[in-house]
Amino acid sequence: MSVVRLDIEYDGSRFAGWAAQPGQRTCEGILAHALEVILRAPVELHVAGRTDTGVHATGQVASFGCDQDIDPRRLTKSLAGILPPDLGVWKVGLCSAAFDARASAIGRIYEYRVLTGPRSPLRRACVFHHPRTLNLDAMTAAARACVGQHDFTAFTPTKTEHVFFDRTVRQCGWAVRADELVLRIEADAFLRNMVRILVGTMLEVGRGIRPAQEMTELLRGAPRSAAGDTAPAHALTLVGVRYPETTSGAPILGHAE
Repeated sequence: MSVVRLDIEYDGSRFAGWAAQPGQRTCEGILAHALEVILRAPVELHVAGRTDTGVHATGQVASFGCDQDIDPRRLTKSLAGILPPDLGVWKVGLCSAAFDARASAIGRIYEYRVLTGPRSPLRRACVFHHPRTLNLDAMTAAARACVGQHDFTAFTPTKTEHVFFDRTVRQCGWAVRADELVLRIEADAFLRNMVRILVGTMLEVGRGIRPAQEMTELLRGAPRSAAGDTAPAHALTLVGVRYPETTSGAPILGHAE
């Protein structure tokens, strides 16, 4: 059996997240159906990051095992012909039997885009318009506090399936890109809504509602009620997944990197 790796991009605006759900339009549901039509057999997809409703991806990765001989170029072309305009597989690769898009991943990278200037009709689906004065130095200090292993209980909904709330953040920082502020964060794994609640909290720091030093206390297992609001989903994008070279048999990061 061969393992097939799919590098995927999608506009999450009209998807109810990645995971297949009865009666819902999801990335997994659409992609699994397309593969079944092409291969004439059902596939079980493993995905690096189960993105929520409205979240986009430029560097998502999924994999599946297959008994058939797969021609990556032909499968890429076939998928392009059957998938909807808001979901695409930009690369297909054959990997070692040990590769699993989810289990093999050692890091996921997200970006959150905040538009601080006048609103942009052309970017409304992928940026959070927040035309208020923000203290970038304070937000940078708050982001820096997130690096390392911490208890992120405050940054995920109280009602959750998670039982372990420690996560290791490898990088977290804000950058200025023209009229946008962009948070880039990489961690070994993420809790549900973790990035969006971090952003909502850091925006409060930027507005002077809370001091940057408070992030340290929040990262010691504070309750959800102690952190800020959950920022909107539409400005969040999964931009890459990190794998050990020897396991993936393919580029370590998605094309957005």
